[in-house]
Amino acid sequence: MKDKLATGLLRTLFGGRIPPQIVIQYTDQCNAACGQCAMRASNRFNRSTLEPNRVKWLIDAMAERGVAAISFTGGEPMLHLDDVLELMRYAGRAGIPYIRTGTNGFFLRGSDKPDFEARIHSIAARLANSPVRNFWISLDSAHPETHEKNRGLPGVVKGIEKALPIFEQYGVYPSANLGVNRLTGGPEPITGLRSDRTFDPELFSRQFRSAFRAFYSFVESLGFTMVNACYPMSFEDAQADRAVYAATSVEDFIRFRNEEKPWLFQALLDVIPEFRPRLRIFSPRSALHELIQGYRGDSGGFACRGGVDFFFVDACNMDVYPCGYRGEENLGKLWDLDLSKLNAEPWCKQCDWECFRDPSTLFGPMLEFRSSPAKAVRRLLKDRTFAKLWFEDLRYYRACGYFDARRPMNKAKLGRFRKTDNAAGPSQIEEATA
Repeated sequence: MKDKLATGLLRTLFGGRIPPQIVIQYTDQCNAACGQCAMRASNRFNRSTLEPNRVKWLIDAMAERGVAAISFTGGEPMLHLDDVLELMRYAGRAGIPYIRTGTNGFFLRGSDKPDFEARIHSIAARLANSPVRNFWISLDSAHPETHEKNRGLPGVVKGIEKALPIFEQYGVYPSANLGVNRLTGGPEPITGLRSDRTFDPELFSRQFRSAFRAFYSFVESLGFTMVNACYPMSFEDAQADRAVYAATSVEDFIRFRNEEKPWLFQALLDVIPEFRPRLRIFSPRSALHELIQGYRGDSGGFACRGGVDFFFVDACNMDVYPCGYRGEENLGKLWDLDLSKLNAEPWCKQCDWECFRDPSTLFGPMLEFRSSPAKAVRRLLKDRTFAKLWFEDLRYYRACGYFDARRPMNKAKLGRFRKTDNAAGPSQIEEATA
């Protein structure tokens, strides 16, 4: 099976494309209070959930078009567990190899109740009997009370800690999914402000390095072996109104100014190597480097392949969009689209959302080598930091088993990264802006 997938990947790359992936917003219903998301339970709007049989038509169309990855998101997809499980099984039978979904963890509350373990065993067994490859659980902060207050889900952290060993008994290794925010490290918001209320970028970066260290240590202590970071879904002015995927907010704790973002991304880039030997961390440092360079004014990075190889389907009408952000570009129904005839040249760098930006960066050099080897070599020679980070990311991803959450972490392979992963350190921005 792996050889077949690898052969298909190489064939698609040689054709100048990436195997397509589609995010399906199955529902915008939610039972949490997350301040960073406009779909939180307290917001008043007409909620929508897709109809399972129509989603099966969509999955058939995806399979016919060679879609390799499908994510069922929300809202809170686990509110419709039976439907999502059936649709994941249907996608597996249709030949789609990479299937993902996740949760805010609401069903992990009540860990002190006598039926808790039996309930989690039941859910874990049902997930294990589906073809789901990756299953995420959202966490907002290294401080349990801060996370639970933001989500409105008291007791969920203890439930996560108690549930993870049960999931692992069934061969499911959930990932912690951090939506980066000012409370990542704890209840005191990170501002980077001096006593005179002026912004100190180096202080800001130090504070976030401390926050990321605290977060990675926290998820490791809970028992996670895999973790991802969602870059802030925040924009200047009213840009967020364009997004069709309403996981955006104007709350201060999730909003970051453009002058703050390179320092934020630098902090994450700096801290990841400390935990790579102990956790499977999806965030590629090469992609973070490109985001930093972009905010420094370097426009030469790889564009996002949203609308080229990656797409988003909304819960309201099941319409296709290039991504969750470009809501003004409705592409209609997937079964009416010929993906091979869409523009094959990516151009967009309008947002930082990692779901499409990260794989676009990782696959970018491979596609460039195919179309123009000389240009690809010039790019890597021009930005040797990116080149080193990119090659290191590829080696690390292989050691992580390409983040297959149906397999345990290989500690021996990850242990090789204890001293080698230091391509770009805390001085990168300071040197560039000196």
